[in-house]
Amino acid sequence: MPAPEADRTAPSGPATADRVRLVLRSLGPLCDPDGFVPFDRFMEVALYAEGLGYYAGDRSPTGPGGDFYTAPQVHPLFGATLGDRARAVHRALGERRPLRLVELGPGDGSLAAGLFAAFREAGGAPDGTEYLLIERAPSLGRATLERLGEAADSAGVRVRLGTSVGGDGPFEGIVIANELLDAQPCRRLRWTGREWTELGVEIDGAHLRPAERPLTSPVPPPALPSGPEPGTIVELSPVAEAIVREIADHLVGGVAIVVDYGAEEEEIVRGHPRGTLAAVRGHRPVDDPLEAPGATDLSAFVNFSRVRSAARRAGLVELAYSSQAEALGRWGFPARFEAAVRRTRSSEEEVRLRLAAKNLLFGFEGFRALELAARASAPALRGLT
Repeated sequence: MPAPEADRTAPSGPATADRVRLVLRSLGPLCDPDGFVPFDRFMEVALYAEGLGYYAGDRSPTGPGGDFYTAPQVHPLFGATLGDRARAVHRALGERRPLRLVELGPGDGSLAAGLFAAFREAGGAPDGTEYLLIERAPSLGRATLERLGEAADSAGVRVRLGTSVGGDGPFEGIVIANELLDAQPCRRLRWTGREWTELGVEIDGAHLRPAERPLTSPVPPPALPSGPEPGTIVELSPVAEAIVREIADHLVGGVAIVVDYGAEEEEIVRGHPRGTLAAVRGHRPVDDPLEAPGATDLSAFVNFSRVRSAARRAGLVELAYSSQAEALGRWGFPARFEAAVRRTRSSEEEVRLRLAAKNLLFGFEGFRALELAARASAPALRGLT
């Protein structure tokens, strides 16, 4: 979540001209014969290419030293509330079973640290609890693992790094993806009034520039909007949908919790007809997403219509879909907040706590929480909603 009052210089690394050259080199094999690259391929390189991508280094992109804030960094109550939810899911599944938690894109570990604090307050994590960090940037993953060591030990949790959701085969547990899907490469499609076209970039000598071509690659269901206003842009992420399918393929029991900003496709098209692509650096918006690839965060609203459709087709059962505030209410945030208020030691501390809670409930109003259960576990978990 951007914080406009903060400011920071661009992250260290190659200068802008060098970055563009590196991107051009990486995009070369992905080009069509006419030099066109669909936007999702460009976004993949700009965010994740080794040695270049925004998320490929060892610097956390979040917090005061990064480019945006996430809910776990606003206050540990967010992670602690998810810890309460994890314990509730574990009880519903059967407390004698070991608990495995898998966090996708853990960033600096703020969510996990809050979750471990909730376990510690409850007398420790369930026996055999394991927390798996799935981080695409190996150096960032190692730094987060080291940062979480003491907190994990004090809560009785074994933390380790993993390569993917399915890296260890099928499992039962809880998958958490907080502000992950918005950062997955997305296709950008535009309705001209007669047809849908694909937006992307074009390599023009030593430069990148926006480009457009007729739509040739198929779009999986649901169908694209029928007859929107000319110029309407729809964004969808095949990678985000693939992540959901991977979860479905390996989560044989338990729940997946997805929290991110986004909405249903109809709502996005109505409220953002020119698309939702955003570029951010130093907690400030960047006008041109092609300006400094690799030094700028790129994201788009999560198209929950398509993510939910992919989940259903993959066999996951939807338990709940709501705003983040409503989900926090279901998960026990009010009781945890009141307990935190009673523990404050000064009026100033209480004011800071109340402001953080207000931010979590109302500052993230565009965020949605989607809970998906493995089909075998759905009957036991429905009572939690």
